[in-house]
Amino acid sequence: GAAFLGLRRVLALVPAIALNYPIKKWAAFAALIAAMAYLALSGSSVATVRSAVMIAIIFLAVLIDRPALAMRNVALSALLILIVMPESLLDAGFQMSFAAVIALIAVYEVLRQRSEARERGHVSQLAKTGTFFGGIVLTTLIASLSVAPLAIYHFHRTQQFAILANVIAVPVCNIVVMPAALVTLLVMPFGLEALPLKIMGLGVDGMMAAAQAVAAIPGATGHVPAIPGISLVVMCFGGLWLTLWQTRWRLLGAVLALVGLGLAFRGPEGGDIFAARDGTLVALRDATGSLAATPGRHSGYDLQRWLENDGDARDVSVVSGARADGRPIWRCDQSGCLAEVKGVRVAAVRQPQALEEDCAKAEVVITPFEVSHDGRLLCGARLVLDKRVLARGGTHRILIGDSSIGSPRPLHIETVADRRGARPWCTVEQRAYPEGKPIAAKKENKLEFENEVGRLDDLP
Repeated sequence: GAAFLGLRRVLALVPAIALNYPIKKWAAFAALIAAMAYLALSGSSVATVRSAVMIAIIFLAVLIDRPALAMRNVALSALLILIVMPESLLDAGFQMSFAAVIALIAVYEVLRQRSEARERGHVSQLAKTGTFFGGIVLTTLIASLSVAPLAIYHFHRTQQFAILANVIAVPVCNIVVMPAALVTLLVMPFGLEALPLKIMGLGVDGMMAAAQAVAAIPGATGHVPAIPGISLVVMCFGGLWLTLWQTRWRLLGAVLALVGLGLAFRGPEGGDIFAARDGTLVALRDATGSLAATPGRHSGYDLQRWLENDGDARDVSVVSGARADGRPIWRCDQSGCLAEVKGVRVAAVRQPQALEEDCAKAEVVITPFEVSHDGRLLCGARLVLDKRVLARGGTHRILIGDSSIGSPRPLHIETVADRRGARPWCTVEQRAYPEGKPIAAKKENKLEFENEVGRLDDLP
């Protein structure tokens, strides 16, 4: 955009050129070359390629005298990207960038039509400045609303003060950073890029400072529990309906978006016990609905993802698992930890010598060691998640069901492998358990228990 605007204004200073030649097309062609050069310099990441394709179609539209910012160009960009990189459809960056662009074009098409319908009089410089900053606010508001469902679905967060951050950062980007980047690109072959790069760096530092200052405001970031997939689908379909239609029928899209928003309040799929893939981290849901993790060294990454899925803003270092009365949920020593959730005793075993005792006490045993020998299960607990089971199934989520009178609570198990399913690059069957199958009461015979659960030794 800077190359296009800059070259067009330079050419417009020469009347002999401006009055006799298509300087707009010349500027578009030069900007297209600049965009491709910048793509090559940037390393050609997926996000940059996506942006380059979209800007290339915009400038090609200028070259053939078609509207540049048109919905058909966005559709064509998406089609080309999906032909080359079909996996981009499930990428958060692809979804959010196209959602924002579609919403912005739809809104500005309406505003442009209304603007053209009114007679234009003299516009003061103050009014132009107000329009510039008003455009930043409007653009940020539209983009934030359009990507909010996707941001919540993928990252479980909301940004409350994006408008404030953009009012500061966008002018710095437009006036300092991007022009300096363009000058750097032009003078780099002559070895003169030091000064424009320094100016560009100062602009980037200013943008970062603005972002950090806004992020430090209390309540700047909101944490939201995971929303069901059907909620996202309905909201996105409503948004597309609202933006793509041109008549009043488009307002039905807003109704659909509100329906999808209502479905979001159903909350995420629950789980009472969580076991990480390596068996060193176990978390359970306490009476308040919050997760309480086993203390000690474990995978902070897994725990952080579980907290984000719950919309829990706590840091992994403070998830100590204490009850409201201050008593710890997990009772731990060097050999392992014991806890109880919904009447089910859970043991997180840390040392092999503690297996025999914990298998006798607990109904669910989770350990990073193997608890089998020659295909025989060496533990009498109702459910055993050992090294081999966890490695095959990945992270396990266990939902404790309601029990009938006289029978133990059923344990409904779901794994990462259940969600992912078998893939061509998986060398073995990944499902440790049939999806949604409850593990019932403890069997008197260990072999009978093995046959019910399906030992991994018997899998192909």
